[in-house]
Amino acid sequence: MNQEMQGPLLPQRPVTILIAALGGEGGGMFADWLVAAAMDCDYPVQSTSIPGVSQRTGATTYYVEIYPAPAAQLDGRMPVMALTPTAGAIDVVAASELIEAGRALQNAYLDADRTTLVASTHRVYAVAEKVTPGDGRADSEKVLAAVRAGARHAVLFDMAQVARKNGSMINAVLFGALAGSGALPLPRDACEQAIRNAGKGAEASLRGFAAGYQHAEHAGGNEEIATPASQAVRDVVPVARVHLKFPVETHAVLDAGVARLTDYQDTAYATLYLDRMEPILALDREAGGAAGGYKLTRETGRQLALWMTFEDLIRVADLKTRKTRFERVRKEVGAGPDDMVVVTEYLKPGLDEFCSILPPRAAQRLRQWAEKHGKEESLSTALHVKTSSLFGFLLLRGLSCLRPWRRHTSRYHAEQALIGRWLGAIKRLGFAVQDVELALEIAECARLVKGYGDTHHNGVAQFERIFDTIIESGTESDPKKLREAISRARSAALANPDAAPAPQNSMSADPGKKMFWAPRASAGKTAEKTAGEPACGSAPVSR
Repeated sequence: MNQEMQGPLLPQRPVTILIAALGGEGGGMFADWLVAAAMDCDYPVQSTSIPGVSQRTGATTYYVEIYPAPAAQLDGRMPVMALTPTAGAIDVVAASELIEAGRALQNAYLDADRTTLVASTHRVYAVAEKVTPGDGRADSEKVLAAVRAGARHAVLFDMAQVARKNGSMINAVLFGALAGSGALPLPRDACEQAIRNAGKGAEASLRGFAAGYQHAEHAGGNEEIATPASQAVRDVVPVARVHLKFPVETHAVLDAGVARLTDYQDTAYATLYLDRMEPILALDREAGGAAGGYKLTRETGRQLALWMTFEDLIRVADLKTRKTRFERVRKEVGAGPDDMVVVTEYLKPGLDEFCSILPPRAAQRLRQWAEKHGKEESLSTALHVKTSSLFGFLLLRGLSCLRPWRRHTSRYHAEQALIGRWLGAIKRLGFAVQDVELALEIAECARLVKGYGDTHHNGVAQFERIFDTIIESGTESDPKKLREAISRARSAALANPDAAPAPQNSMSADPGKKMFWAPRASAGKTAEKTAGEPACGSAPVSR
């Protein structure tokens, strides 16, 4: 790329994507979808291919480069992009089969500090494996361990099974998993529109895309090849992984985050937390964050752990029925060993709380019914539950036992989508301008989303307004001005949840509530006022 293109406001390099597929799996269509989505975003894009032969006897390789800046911002200049992949310079590798991922590692296309690997763990055996007397199959566990270690971030699961379940081709699932990984500089809408525009089989492909996207985004996108021994290893991975993969400056925060998430949900949820943190660490390192003690990683890790342990009815019921809570209450009231203590919980769950533990579609139907019949307020019921009684304790304890169900609830899906949007902005803008301070400002926006009920609703609204009008609007490309605009808008939102966000065009701080001064009444008019009429003073009046 010309030196002229490397200004502070433009990405320093294109995003490089290598697709390794098998004949007949639609790798060419996958590459076409990527190109179409990039063109829809007005990004300069280039694609080349090396077609293979039938099925497993030959692989098909496609190479795509996307420059993640609209062509309209380039003043007629175009970046110079390569026709073939270069070892050690690949940002994303997408492989439709496990050994194809192994081939990418063998050819040095995977880089532990740079590459995101999205691959299926299923096997289609090669001719060399089939013709060997006895068992000539490659050891899938060894390949899986090698590609995990060789990539910066890996999204690995059986995409062939997901494709069969959704009546789709594996290329659509692979595309969805790649989009859900956050490694693409492309929004989900553009990817789905590219599939629709392709025409034939679009509905089936969209189902496969959605399934792959959801698996990568919500389930962490990682599965082991099922063996009894691997499950025991998974249980200790989050704790050991922090000290193996992350610098010592981040251990205190990430250890606390892993402990909190394991207590909140399970070990797999803590693993998802670390999966999300590894790209942030890579950004921190590349932007020179080591000099500041990896502040971006520490702050993002703290905010992410708090956000992922959001307060829903299941969490509240769990905390209120723990043994340690009853012990604390007895200690606070000074109860003796033989004293009886009655604990009454005052709860007022509303429509939002009930919908939060329902599946997304059921929650939507309940909201529509409540709105149609004017039941929004009547569904809010004040409850007095005595958790010191058997009935009250079992009632809340039973609710807390819905923890495995949490991943299917509407609140979980909504929170994970917001988290994905937040992390995507940190990575996208951070990598584009190599500005740790800008990434930190975006990370701090997570402070807006907290609590439950009206507090949570208002916080989410402010978060979305800042993203819509400032971070993702594209109206300001100067990193310094963008940092300042985000900081002003966030500070205003935290100080006054009802304040409007900064205007798109001005990037100015929120003015807060307007104020006017009422004129002081003259002495004559004051004397003529009736006793019941209030006098008009000079104090400021807000509206």
